[in-house]
Amino acid sequence: MSRKRNYAMVIDTHVCVGCSACVYACKAENEVPEGFCRDWIEQKVEGHFPKLTMEIRSNRCQHCEEAPCVTYCPTGSSHYAGDGTVQIDRNWCTGCKACLAACPYDARYVHPEGFVDKCSFCQHRLKQGLQPACVTTCPTSALKLVDLNSNDGLYRQLIEGRTVTQDKVPAGTQPKLFWLH
Repeated sequence: MSRKRNYAMVIDTHVCVGCSACVYACKAENEVPEGFCRDWIEQKVEGHFPKLTMEIRSNRCQHCEEAPCVTYCPTGSSHYAGDGTVQIDRNWCTGCKACLAACPYDARYVHPEGFVDKCSFCQHRLKQGLQPACVTTCPTSALKLVDLNSNDGLYRQLIEGRTVTQDKVPAGTQPKLFWLH
């Protein structure tokens, strides 16, 4: 009996330089139309001059364990794929935007062809045993796809001694993007 995978992404904010290589790799790999994106770079500046701090981080769909986009999708297009990811079946999607309204992370967009799209952790690549395009392209190795159910210890190794944050935890979605500080 094989173990069920539970994918998540760990993003090291100390080494992300905001180069957008992940964004361009995603656009090329997933044929994302001009003017849209499945992942993006954020810069957060805090403090007051001269004591400022800046955090640069890559962001995307959180692949939540309790995803409101799945709950509120009237067609079942937004669904749990069984590997810890949240996916969209383009053939079932009517473009009604219920999932956009439900997502607290603003991680979805309506594709010009009428269906909703978002980061899939490059599920087509995962099925081939490959890493997502953003992970393989990152020049600083800031992005790591991990299997939270794996015994390889990678997740524990990455977070050891680091402060780990997640976005909008009080929303109760159980997001699976982890930023290391």
